[in-house]
Amino acid sequence: MTKKTVLFVASEGLPFIKTGGLADVIGSLPKELVHQGLDVRVVLPLYLKMAINNHDDFDYMASFDVRAGDIQTMANVYSQVVDGVTFYFIEHRQYFEREELYGYDDDAMRFGFFQHATCRLLEALNFFPDVIHSHDWHAAAIPFLCRTFYSYRDEFRSIKHVFTIHNLAFQGIFNERYLWSALGMDHGYYRDGTARFYDDCISFMKLGILYADKVTTVSETYAQEILTEEFGENMQHVLELRRHDLLGIVNGIDYDTWNSKNDHYLVKNYDLASISDKKANKLALQAQFGLPQDENVILVGIVSRLTWQKGFYLMTEVLSHLLQAHVQFVILGNGEEDIENAFHHFKSAYPEKFAFYRGYNEPLAHQIYAASDLFLMPSMFEPCGISQLISMHYGTLPLVRETGGLRDTVRPYHMESKEGTGFSFGGKDAFSMKQVYDLALETYYERPDDWQKLVEQAMNLDVSWTASANRYIHLYQEITQ
Repeated sequence: MTKKTVLFVASEGLPFIKTGGLADVIGSLPKELVHQGLDVRVVLPLYLKMAINNHDDFDYMASFDVRAGDIQTMANVYSQVVDGVTFYFIEHRQYFEREELYGYDDDAMRFGFFQHATCRLLEALNFFPDVIHSHDWHAAAIPFLCRTFYSYRDEFRSIKHVFTIHNLAFQGIFNERYLWSALGMDHGYYRDGTARFYDDCISFMKLGILYADKVTTVSETYAQEILTEEFGENMQHVLELRRHDLLGIVNGIDYDTWNSKNDHYLVKNYDLASISDKKANKLALQAQFGLPQDENVILVGIVSRLTWQKGFYLMTEVLSHLLQAHVQFVILGNGEEDIENAFHHFKSAYPEKFAFYRGYNEPLAHQIYAASDLFLMPSMFEPCGISQLISMHYGTLPLVRETGGLRDTVRPYHMESKEGTGFSFGGKDAFSMKQVYDLALETYYERPDDWQKLVEQAMNLDVSWTASANRYIHLYQEITQ
């Protein structure tokens, strides 16, 4: 049987560039699909950080014109093979070699160019995949462009499309003039409602939802949540049109990167058979932050963006209470100023219980996952979440709010049956979080056998990409038959 060819198109991806969980998916899912026998390639913009750190390792592939609307320029393309996956990098210094990846006034033009350059790349390489798998709003218009702007070629018309929503809160909403300027498409697609979103605006994401063969998101619960007014971000009525083509496939983690048995960032490696060695990492992290070294105190870890979405206003409301117990917190992250300020306050007020590192530090993230006993994720909404998967794999029990992928992946502790892989709460208030936090601490200190059983169940859980990759393969086969 001919090997299926799949092209991933995304705005970021490991091992080259990352701002969020999308990059983890792009860095690990294609690798697993290649392992399972597919020909998978990835297209990314070539950002400033990549130009500085990686450009010398890239191979030049092609240069070509990109002409659509007000975009009249050239693109250069480079490539590199990593773990069997061919990555293509679209170079345009004016658009992409900037300090940040997103948040510029010309983002519509930047990612309009990126999507057109991706299509031109297929022509330049004479590579037309069976499936284009586009991710989030930055690549969402590709199914639309293939079936309109590039429909003069049979090869474009025959490509099947999967569009994945990683976070519906970011939809690529721009003034309607960008339908022509950034995408090169006739204003009629605005007048007939196809591209229109709000008054005088278009949405790149809406085009992906309407024109892809299948629309996926990153957990089964989130796929249902986004059909509701509460989680739908004003896109629920559009998604309702595609309800029968919408499905959730939960993310996994890359066991090559996240594995306590061989993680080179850890002071001492361990697995379930040597779980007592986990405490060496706790003692080292305590020493690093100047906390009292105590292997028996419960250590609560957080690695996150510090935003409303992640639920940290709930935490700050009751943090004074949470810190009255025999407990230590280590937090890694940055985000909204009010949350950061609150954490700086508690760091000063409770120096022997509360440590806060503002920013992101990859080695430290690994150390927190390994050193902690409890990992806190009180998200208001969470399409999938990866941190809870990593923490369970490292024998650190997650405490999560029951939403999206957190609900799908963490089984709450049941005191009678001893089942579970963590702790969860359903409310949206600080009191609900405090109650389950108190239960977690009670279990840790008063029912250590139960705690150990939860750790064993969490570490035995398969949170790799294998099962989810199989579901994607089935989906690709279904739409290309």
